[in-house]
Amino acid sequence: MVGDPIGDFIVRLKNAGAVNHESVAVPHSKMKMAVAEVLKKTGFLKNVEKRGKKIRKTIHVDLMYKKDGTPRISEVKRISKPGRRVYKSVNEIFPVRYGRGILVLSTPKGVLTDEQARKERVGGEALFEIW
Repeated sequence: MVGDPIGDFIVRLKNAGAVNHESVAVPHSKMKMAVAEVLKKTGFLKNVEKRGKKIRKTIHVDLMYKKDGTPRISEVKRISKPGRRVYKSVNEIFPVRYGRGILVLSTPKGVLTDEQARKERVGGEALFEIW
């Protein structure tokens, strides 16, 4: 059993990109699906789909690569961990890597990027940074 499902999910994405896999399959959860949808909207993933039924559901993620063949996800940094949750108010949310990366937050309005959270004027739990 994995103690940190979100951390496991983002590290699987990074590692699959490092060895040039086309896609990754991970166990399904609503939170992971919401995170995957946000990453798809921001251009880090090509396609996200749910497969399977009942307890055997998985999320199949197609990875995106740059024109030179390097993976779009070069690094991830987990901020909130199971032992230490980190919350940020809207005034504490800043761009990641001068706007080249994103901060993913879990807010009362759903899973949002740093830009969306600033626009909606809402804070929440900072899940991870990705660039």
